[in-house]
Amino acid sequence: MEKIKKHFDDEAEEYDKLILTLIPHYHEMIDALILSIPFAPEYDIKVLDLGCGTGNISKKVKERFPQAHITCVDMAEKMIHMAKNKLSKYSDISYVLSDFQNLKIEEEYQVIISSLALHHLENNQAKIDFYKVIYQSLVRGGAFYNADVVLGSTDYLQNLYLEKWKEFMAKNYSEEEIENKWLPVYRQEDKPVEMRCHIEWLKECGFKKVDVLWKYYNYGVFGGLK
Repeated sequence: MEKIKKHFDDEAEEYDKLILTLIPHYHEMIDALILSIPFAPEYDIKVLDLGCGTGNISKKVKERFPQAHITCVDMAEKMIHMAKNKLSKYSDISYVLSDFQNLKIEEEYQVIISSLALHHLENNQAKIDFYKVIYQSLVRGGAFYNADVVLGSTDYLQNLYLEKWKEFMAKNYSEEEIENKWLPVYRQEDKPVEMRCHIEWLKECGFKKVDVLWKYYNYGVFGGLK
């Protein structure tokens, strides 16, 4: 986890540019995540943003839900600094520097969201345990949705996902950069699982109306209600 933290600290200043060259249809994916929030825009909702990065998701939340109170969590200090700068005009946002394993969630939220973060949890049990924590941290009727990287359900599909991802990255990077920089980061630091696993685990933790809102090969938006 320290290696991942260092990685994000090192890339914080370039993150917003990098993400558009690495994640296909990034803006569409994030729009789907924000649209998943099942409350009227005028509602005064409490939102927990897990792995807030530079604040992109929280900024979108505030644009759609001006009265929202948001807690931003990230393990990289430089990411928190970038988020504070991006969201400086808002007074109702708080920040927590923590990784997920040591995070203490002491309040209940109407909405918990995450983007490109939970796949860093070390193994399947860690993911299941954290889903349980998320469920317990929601008010009844609250919503959890996650935008993240997933695996294909067969070897054929996983290879297809990777080929499509490499095709996208090739618009901005050489084959050497893809093979020697970005794919090794993916293989060494990311711990994605199949979409069906997420769906099963969320249901087992008690979530209702579990659904996949958006998917493009190895990226998806999914979640459910308490």
